[in-house]
Amino acid sequence: MTDIDDTDRAILRALQLDASQSAGALGRALGLSQPACWRRIRRLEQAGVIAGRRVVLDATRLGFGVTVFLGVKLAAKGRVSLTDFERAVTAIPEVQTVEHILGLYDYRLRVVARDIADFERVLRRRIMTLPGVGAVEANVLLSEERRPGPL
Repeated sequence: MTDIDDTDRAILRALQLDASQSAGALGRALGLSQPACWRRIRRLEQAGVIAGRRVVLDATRLGFGVTVFLGVKLAAKGRVSLTDFERAVTAIPEVQTVEHILGLYDYRLRVVARDIADFERVLRRRIMTLPGVGAVEANVLLSEERRPGPL
């Protein structure tokens, strides 16, 4: 585990809110010089504390009006390796997240589609044909009140 002080925590909070900030702007806001702030950010990246930066897109505005959470139970865990399933499912562009979970299902998938008919096509042609897929349960997202936020 990396030693993180209060200044590092302030940098992480600020970057979670707006990852596009420059080291100079961030440093000025936190009372650091640009080089000192940049060195801290670089150290946090190298330690793996900052795993990456991303842009959050609005799926609805891009034409993806349906989000479905799928619970997937593999039919026979011994015959198909988890790695085979994971490799195949992550190749499907409509599958946004793949979570290996403990409980009633083996995996939880977040799938986006243009509409219900498009989701049905993805489900029938891509997901149900994956190696080892047994039971599948679909839950359609009606609204999302909170997106993942700062840790």
